[in-house]
Amino acid sequence: MRSWVKQAELDAGTRVDGLTTDERAELAGLRSENRRLQQDVDILKRATAFFARETR
Repeated sequence: MRSWVKQAELDAGTRVDGLTTDERAELAGLRSENRRLQQDVDILKRATAFFARETR
């Protein structure tokens, strides 16, 4: 119950010691995108290594 009240106060702007609901949603989206981009980078690193071996 306290956490709901705190979150409502954050969303209303009467508190500033935490993240609003919108900020939490944005943070979750950014973390998800970051995870996906990191996977893309890992795949590209593996592909680069594979093609580097094949061209020799």
